[in-house]
Amino acid sequence: METQRTCSAAVGRNHLADLMRKASLGDDRAFTELRALTIHKMRKTALSVSSVSADIEDMLQDAYFKIWRHAPRFDPDRASPISWMTTIVRNTAIDAVRPVRIATTDIEHGFSIADTADQTDDDFDYGRARPIAAEIIGRLPDDRQRLLSLAYLEGESRMALAERFGVPVGTIKTWLRRTLESVKADCRLAQPREALLE
Repeated sequence: METQRTCSAAVGRNHLADLMRKASLGDDRAFTELRALTIHKMRKTALSVSSVSADIEDMLQDAYFKIWRHAPRFDPDRASPISWMTTIVRNTAIDAVRPVRIATTDIEHGFSIADTADQTDDDFDYGRARPIAAEIIGRLPDDRQRLLSLAYLEGESRMALAERFGVPVGTIKTWLRRTLESVKADCRLAQPREALLE
């Protein structure tokens, strides 16, 4: 009986390792099967770190994305697929529940900081820059324009945006960062700095 169980475990491990190898080569079906075979174990792992069940699916989505991306690094001689995946899920869950530390300062120092609205020596020509930025944003793909609008004009949270676009929160943050970097770079190219400062 014990020999049969050990043999079955070895077959399971080898099958998961084979699915991981195929996934590392871009095989979507292999990755889908790998996820289906491991999701219950990975969910338990995530729940052992965070008791907030509403966030578990987002954590798992992020973790499986990492597993997919790093599948080529998996070495079956060093760890079982389950151990390797569990480590990724656990670390992703820990990162998700780790409190964000916001830098604080004492109130007296806060009062000594000048209000930018009172500054009259700001030479940047916002009136000239605004249409340039609007034109560049208008050339973005529709989904990126909508993303910027929802995030910065309507104040939609990153979590809500992730649900709306069907991607992990980390992907939304990356899209926003890259889109803003692209807009800034295009603004710099469209108008020399000297023309905006007079």
